[in-house]
Amino acid sequence: MKAAQYDRYGGPEVVSLREVPAPMPGPNQLLVQVEAAALNPKDVLTRAGRFARLAGRHFPKGMGYDYAGRVRATGAGLDAVRVGDPVFGMLSGWRAGTAAEQVVVSEGEWALRPAGLDPVAAAALPLAGQTALQALRDLGRVGPGSEVVIHGASGGVGTLAVQVARALGARVTALCGAGSAALVRGLGADAVFDYRQTPPDALPGRFDCFFDVFGNQSYWRLRARLRPGGRYVTTVPSARNLLDHALTRLWCGRTARLVVVRTRRADLELLARWVEAGTLRAVVAQQLPLSEIGAAQALLQTRRTHGKIVLTPD
Repeated sequence: MKAAQYDRYGGPEVVSLREVPAPMPGPNQLLVQVEAAALNPKDVLTRAGRFARLAGRHFPKGMGYDYAGRVRATGAGLDAVRVGDPVFGMLSGWRAGTAAEQVVVSEGEWALRPAGLDPVAAAALPLAGQTALQALRDLGRVGPGSEVVIHGASGGVGTLAVQVARALGARVTALCGAGSAALVRGLGADAVFDYRQTPPDALPGRFDCFFDVFGNQSYWRLRARLRPGGRYVTTVPSARNLLDHALTRLWCGRTARLVVVRTRRADLELLARWVEAGTLRAVVAQQLPLSEIGAAQALLQTRRTHGKIVLTPD
């Protein structure tokens, strides 16, 4: 089978499409024929070596964490799914490999895909959607009546975060580039500001949750914009953010939190229900063939795409 892999950390040029042996599912695992695989900033940062301590230096490494496809084979112990069933999900931890023709997934890394959910849209949901959901619902404690800021609202996580916040009952203030304002407003943002004209710490009002998807702000800079008990949540595990998370963890007042997404079948199923209900939709910036994995990586690392980049078989 074909799979995107690389043998050293570096730029997009280190990734190539190779012929590799097809994997085999073990107990409680599925072998999935991949119909679509989405890329995320995590792929770029890992490939560049930013997370080498976590991802390790064992090569070759695969690419891609999100996927949608159909079950090709099942391992022992799985009765809830059959060959041919449509599934979608994300790989856990640092085990990438969905940018391939087939992938093995374990318990918790898959959910049945609703019949009406197209593979490209389904592949765009798992990592970004669960990041948004777990950041807002679990860490930001967002609920009905909450006032929420989404900073970086036009990217893969941001476009879903705007919709997730609305689904949780919040009023959403979005920060993005001027060229993305119409898109973000159409996703349900109540107020949209151009970050070039209105810095995050100059936003009018105070908020229950500030979700820094873009990851270039700081808790201390934004603390005054939070209401008592408010939470700053970021996606970037920098030394500064890790320290802020640790320092404020036990505080009763305004705190900093770092979202580390974990794949959960219940969360995947909730995202799918929201899609079926018309509450949530994936924004796909570009769909490319798997053979153009290098171009997809280069596009993603510009950090200027509106929504997700999705790969499909050639």
